[in-house]
Amino acid sequence: MKWLNEYLRSLLLVMLVLTTFTLTGCDMFAEEEEEGENVLYVYSWGDYLSEDVIKQFEEETGIKVVLDEYDTNESMYPRIAEGAEAYDVLCPSDYMINKLIHNDLLQPLDFSQLPNARKNIGQDFFDQSKMFDREGKYSVPYCWGTVGIMYNTKMVQEPVDSWKILWDEKYKDNILMQDSARDAIMIPLRLLGYSMNTTNEAELREARDLLIKQKPLVQAYGVDDIRDKLSSGEAALGVIFSGEAIKLMKSNPDLRFQPAPKEGTNVWIDSWVIPKNARHVENAHKFIDFMCRTDIAAANFEELGYSTPNITVRDEVEEDLGEYVDVAFPPEEVYKGQESYSYLGEALDKLYTKLWLQVKVD
Repeated sequence: MKWLNEYLRSLLLVMLVLTTFTLTGCDMFAEEEEEGENVLYVYSWGDYLSEDVIKQFEEETGIKVVLDEYDTNESMYPRIAEGAEAYDVLCPSDYMINKLIHNDLLQPLDFSQLPNARKNIGQDFFDQSKMFDREGKYSVPYCWGTVGIMYNTKMVQEPVDSWKILWDEKYKDNILMQDSARDAIMIPLRLLGYSMNTTNEAELREARDLLIKQKPLVQAYGVDDIRDKLSSGEAALGVIFSGEAIKLMKSNPDLRFQPAPKEGTNVWIDSWVIPKNARHVENAHKFIDFMCRTDIAAANFEELGYSTPNITVRDEVEEDLGEYVDVAFPPEEVYKGQESYSYLGEALDKLYTKLWLQVKVD
């Protein structure tokens, strides 16, 4: 029976090990769950949140912020669509919010938990948001602006009030264009009197042909390098986002900005949303409402430079802005009645990209 005693001892040892592991595992899981209640997973644009603001949120709420960053809406979208990461808060742009809603990847917000948003965010911006959040229940505006023209007054003496100047041959090799299908094609569409959200292929091909005609005049298609070239005086004209304007003008006093050429432009809005698979929904609401507080929105504005839809911020920062106040807080006529990008569907997305590639390789 010696073999039986050895067997029983071995069996008892295995049972003790399994019991210990199970109890320990339960304790670890409980600890992780408890820790998880005080955490918030945020996925946003790079350099789009003040570190001091995040620290203040953590200190006031006891909620730990885990921040991941992306550089384009298109690089962000697959991670959300695949559900591989359970983020609690996102900050996409207009058309991408439209796409997330269309594909049932967002959950409605509980505005009863967002008193600062309801009180401080201008109704005009909620109305503008209905171009991509038609029911007005998925998003809270965070930053906004336009796509406009930055120009160097030492090289450009004439008024800059129309997109036509980007086709003026006297500025050959001195024009900078955005390397972005929607932002590039938007400009000739508006020149031609078409919607920037057109689904008409003939209109899109007309816009492509105008860009091909312009190409010999263009010094470069870029993104971040456009700012550098304008700041250093390497180009006369460049298409930029309004949020970059103040820093550029401070870096080079010869620069001026036209936020809305007369043919019309894109009013972009980046907004806070909560993904459908978010695990910390209450914390997400606390964070969004915190970001809508006057002092917090002012702190973010002063660090980022992007216009805020928070109508209570101007009084807080106006004195420091001086001559740049109308760039940071454009008058209503700049954005009233302008379009915002809408999601046009996968087929149209591919068509825009195809036509833009044809411009660049032609």
